Amino acid sequence: MCAYRRYELIFLTATIQEWKPILQNDELKSIITDSLSFLARDKRIYLCGFCIMNNHMHLLIQVIEPHAIEDVQRDFLKYTAQKILKNLKDNNAELYETLRVDAKDRKYQVWKRNPLSVPLRTEAVVKQKLDYIHENPVKAGLCKHPEDYLFSSAYFYETGEDNWGFITHYIFD
Repeated sequence: MCAYRRYELIFLTATIQEWKPILQNDELKSIITDSLSFLARDKRIYLCGFCIMNNHMHLLIQVIEPHAIEDVQRDFLKYTAQKILKNLKDNNAELYETLRVDAKDRKYQVWKRNPLSVPLRTEAVVKQKLDYIHENPVKAGLCKHPEDYLFSSAYFYETGEDNWGFITHYIFD
């Protein structure tokens, strides 16, 4: 049975404020993968696909009941933003200052507000989004083949090996 038939898969895109390429450092990308790993281990999500680029990320997730997409998304983005800001404050003050904003509720902002969150209801659309996610680093010139890009689920779909330990194939029983 396919996951997207039992539960709804979500295509989520979160963008760094003003598309700043702050995620060029793999240590910052690891903050995101560590958080995704936690969400999967804690049985809040199934992560069926992902790609973390220098200024945005795409996720293909399925939220596990009783959790709600809004809560998981909010907590994930808030947590990763706090960890990224702390890392930048400690290790790259110049880049940290580029995230300063003039807002009533915060001094710094990592993620652009209102990330794209689209429900996927057919296998064809799921495959199309997964291909789109995996082709991102190729189109950006970061690698020649999708499976060569480390911060992606492309290697899993190409080889069947989950080198992250938290990816679930979008078709599972």
